[in-house]
Amino acid sequence: MPPKVKAREPLVGILMGSDSDLPTMQEAAEALDAFGVPYEMHVASAHRTPEWVQRYARDAERRGLRVLVAGAGGAAHLAGVLAAHVTLPVIGIPMENGSLNGLDALLSTVQMPGGIPVATVAIGRAGARNAGLLAVQILSLSSPGLQRKLRAHRARMAADVLARDRRLQAARSR
Repeated sequence: MPPKVKAREPLVGILMGSDSDLPTMQEAAEALDAFGVPYEMHVASAHRTPEWVQRYARDAERRGLRVLVAGAGGAAHLAGVLAAHVTLPVIGIPMENGSLNGLDALLSTVQMPGGIPVATVAIGRAGARNAGLLAVQILSLSSPGLQRKLRAHRARMAADVLARDRRLQAARSR
């Protein structure tokens, strides 16, 4: 049984390979903020600070974290290195950069070896927002309050689409 967590202790750890990834990773943070999910955010490199990443991963569950979100470009090893050291869900966000515009990071993140899963979202900011939302969905499995918030969020999105369609239909009928 995981330890009890105080209300404002972080439940999600957000890591990025470089501070240049912050504008993208901020999308994940904003999604968590919208649902009131506390998180922490760090810059860490699977290659330049491997001991720090390993220690962080190994201490994550004991510290009360429930989901890890990792963004990285190029070789994009950060999510995989974290996943190798934890049984917590790890969500990888490929960064949109480099000569392949993030395709290399996507392939590196999604091609984990059997037995070490990393949930992988789309490249860039949309993927980061979805990573935050996926973390909320995972946490909602043990939180009826988050489940209610997610249902309300989905209902608002549906209502927005229907309102846009009504405006389109009204404009076309003129």
